[in-house]
Formats: sequence, structure tokens, C-alpha cells
Amino acid sequence: MSTVTTRPPEGRYGRSSDERADRTLKVVGAVLSAALLALIGYFAYHYVGQSKISAEVIAFDAGRDSVKVHLEVRKDADADGYCTLRSQAENGAEVGRADFRFDGDSTRIDKVVTLRTTSPGTTAELLGCHAD
Repeated sequence: MSTVTTRPPEGRYGRSSDERADRTLKVVGAVLSAALLALIGYFAYHYVGQSKISAEVIAFDAGRDSVKVHLEVRKDADADGYCTLRSQAENGAEVGRADFRFDGDSTRIDKVVTLRTTSPGTTAELLGCHAD
């Protein structure tokens, strides 16, 4: 006994509509993937490559009315700018915020700054740095 197939012989009638749709989906998917990758690369370049000043909180010591923050700043030699720090209370309310300027020719600055607070702060958070 033989099995009956409903498919036409290979190559006799051209591609089926499913094969054409699959190829179209693959091409559209490849184009969209390439565009998304290019967009991610563009934003990454402008976020990392164009940043002339960046910083990192190394440590902080919270007191009753201030928070001492050890800040390490990396910047271009010709860049001047500022970094914004904030402190929050235990309940999450913001109790202090300040901008600290960093000028000069050095490319790496290690500095302890004092952030005054309206009530005891439990955190020190770097919100960002901006070049002038």
C-alpha cells in the first residue's frame, strides 16, 4: 500500500505562498534588527562617548544634619562642570540636594564633600554630572 500525498511535486509549480511569506518575514526582521542595533549604538555613543565628566560615590557617612560623601570624579582636562548629589531619609523623602563644581586641569579628582540635610539622611546618591 502506498501513502497518498497532497503536495505537488517539488519545483513544478514554484514556491508556495508560505515560503514567500517566510522569506519576507526574514528580510523584514533582519532590517528591523539592524535598525535597532544602529539606534542602540547611536545612543550608547552619545551617552558614553560624549560624556566629558563622570563620577562615582566611593563612600558616605551620614550624620544628623549632613552627609559626608567621598566622590571620585573623572573628566577631560579642559572640562569644567558639576555633579548633583542628593540624600534621602529612611522613609524615602529627599532631605538634601546640592551641586558640587569641579574645575581645573586634573583628569581625576578624589574629594570629600559635605551635603547639608534638613533631617538625618540615610543615603548619598549621585544623580548625575554635567559639563559646562
